[in-house]
Amino acid sequence: MASTQVASATLLALVLAISLAQVCMGSRKLDTLVQPTPLKYHNGAVLQGVLPISILWYGKFTPTQKSIISDFLLSLTPQPHQKLSSPSVSQWWNTIDEIYLSKAGIKSQKKSQILLAGQFSDEMCSLGKSLTRDQISELAAKAGTKKGGIALVLTAEDVTVEGFCMSRCGLHGSDRKAGSTYIWVGNPATQCPGQCAWPFHQPAYGPQTPPLVAPNGDVGIDGMVMNLASMMAGTVTNPFGDGFYQGPKEAPLEAATACPGVYAKGAYPGYPGELLVDPTTGASYNANGARGRKYVVPALFDPSTTSCFTLV
Repeated sequence: MASTQVASATLLALVLAISLAQVCMGSRKLDTLVQPTPLKYHNGAVLQGVLPISILWYGKFTPTQKSIISDFLLSLTPQPHQKLSSPSVSQWWNTIDEIYLSKAGIKSQKKSQILLAGQFSDEMCSLGKSLTRDQISELAAKAGTKKGGIALVLTAEDVTVEGFCMSRCGLHGSDRKAGSTYIWVGNPATQCPGQCAWPFHQPAYGPQTPPLVAPNGDVGIDGMVMNLASMMAGTVTNPFGDGFYQGPKEAPLEAATACPGVYAKGAYPGYPGELLVDPTTGASYNANGARGRKYVVPALFDPSTTSCFTLV
């Protein structure tokens, strides 16, 4: 890969994965790993079994927007009567179990199962519309997550968060004493769609290739799903900063962030790969979800092959 391509890709995404006080920042870069470094297990805890998830909707989201994200979460571990067409969101999630959790967790522990435990709305933005990282942690606590669970703090498109768009599209962190974790992801629709909703929007920098059609018709929300998927992968495989990651602990690359900008085979800087295309809508996707929905999920780094696994 030419050095000019790498430099251009860096500008395209403005990605930085930072870990500070067990808070892991993550987002998507539009470059690929030239020579992947093995992602190592550091003998810490991973999240397995039933994982209750509580959602705090911070700011205004439409019912359709909430449904897109909720359906994605329910697609991770669908009910037995729900048969998702292949390739599916659940196949992607099962891959995390296979290449990470089964090799680190309690052998008798069941596969991770997502349970949507509750949803709360703060449409009036009780802490204001300009949030710090500490306030994200405070909001996560309000979600009332149970031990071993995950709190999701999802901010609306008119809410700014410290570091959002400048260095990250989302983050995950934890409270080790409480045994709980949290994820924050923001809606980039108006603030930085070229950085945090690519490839459904033209990139902020570099070659201005035509954007792909978002699978659910909402550039910001479909971008949130991609970033949420990346943070979910990082949370269950490296919840407390001593699980699976590569590089320095202060700036780790995790299960999905180690494969930035890769969504299908043939990906290269500025090109997400050969995604599937819905013949009716023209939308691009790589995973089928619940209720007939389609999504784009990130590639996962496979430590055994030191390569990026994709569904298509």
